[in-house]
Amino acid sequence: MREMTPKEIVSYLDEYIIGQHNAKKAIAIALRNRYRRMQLDPAMQDEIMPKNILMIGSTGVGKTEIARRLAKMMKLPFIKVEASKYTEVGFVGRDVESMVRDLVMVSVNLVKSEFAKRDEKKIEEYIEKKIIEKLLPPLPSASTPEKKESYKKSYEKMRERLRAGELDDLKIELELSQNFDLGSDMPPEMVKVQESFIKILSSSARGVKKELTVKEAKKALWAEAKEKILDNEAIKNEALKRVENGGIIFIDEIDKIAVNSQNQSRQDPSKEGVQRDLLPIVEGSDVNTKYGVVKTNHILFIAAGAFALSKPSDLIPELQGRFPLRVELDSLSEETLYLILTKAKNSLLKQYEALLSTEGVELVFEDEAIRAIAKISHMANQKGEDIGARRLHTVIERVLEDISFEADEHKGEKIIVDKALVHQKLDDVVEDEDMARYIL
Repeated sequence: MREMTPKEIVSYLDEYIIGQHNAKKAIAIALRNRYRRMQLDPAMQDEIMPKNILMIGSTGVGKTEIARRLAKMMKLPFIKVEASKYTEVGFVGRDVESMVRDLVMVSVNLVKSEFAKRDEKKIEEYIEKKIIEKLLPPLPSASTPEKKESYKKSYEKMRERLRAGELDDLKIELELSQNFDLGSDMPPEMVKVQESFIKILSSSARGVKKELTVKEAKKALWAEAKEKILDNEAIKNEALKRVENGGIIFIDEIDKIAVNSQNQSRQDPSKEGVQRDLLPIVEGSDVNTKYGVVKTNHILFIAAGAFALSKPSDLIPELQGRFPLRVELDSLSEETLYLILTKAKNSLLKQYEALLSTEGVELVFEDEAIRAIAKISHMANQKGEDIGARRLHTVIERVLEDISFEADEHKGEKIIVDKALVHQKLDDVVEDEDMARYIL
């Protein structure tokens, strides 16, 4: 991971997220401070605690996206959880320590994926060896040097044919273990094949023998090869290290567990209990996981909420104190929504253009049409519930519904989305306020 300066981090985020400079700046500094901390001597490292962040802003303004983008770019273990899904110890539901265990699983998959990529050649060679051994009869141990040389040549020819795909349709018998690894690092097509095998496996610890084509065998042996080739102990140690020194837990809807002092009669009594259960994890404690004990002292916690019906001060004082950095995110203006559509990397419009290009349709948005979409989205946010940039998805889907449905009939055509089309699709909905609340 290349350590980036705060300016570089903000510049990267600017490519994907429009505005919200204060939030980007706060997180950039928090991440850079982690790098700075790791340059110090161990005694000083232990003294420096992460400055957790509380982000305040309505839904769809970019709170989660800022944290998610950074974690992905810097290859840090990251999870997003919803505070409202957790319950106080003693109640039925998820305990707050499970978020740390989930973070460890994410880290293990992340590291395992990196190790598998690094050792990809070894994994492929293991799979090839297993398959070729099934296709070539074994050489007797007492073979002459000439026979050994001949076998070696046959082996190499078989390997060439295997790599060229010439043997894909041949059938071989494999003993399949039922301990398949369905981690997120596995190619999707391999996951599907292995899921189908799981259904047919018996309870035998040794697994079962199954006849497969060579093509299927390549995929089925992927997990076994990883288990044999990869250093699982090294993966575990690296994963735990990344969690403890670089993990990020994003706690959304933190306002849902705040206890509004002015309306206590309608509050769930377990909300304060969840806050108190959360406190030791945020302050720093030891959490048992299947991979070992994790110290949460240096995990960065980012909490976020709209705080429409409550205030940050409605959280218990101890928890407030563990989120010393507060940033308020701006609501999205009409101009910001326009910039989100036109300036953001891989913007929503580019996504729709790419999707329809697979049908041979060239989709072009005129600038006036984009401004009309931004205006209507902003208007819908003001009249109804403000869902930020997510409103753009709803509005554009409405505009493109018929084009997308009939795309196969327009193969090879260029379709221009102009202002007139936007108003044709949306004016009736916008004028009827009740309908607008329901549809947009």
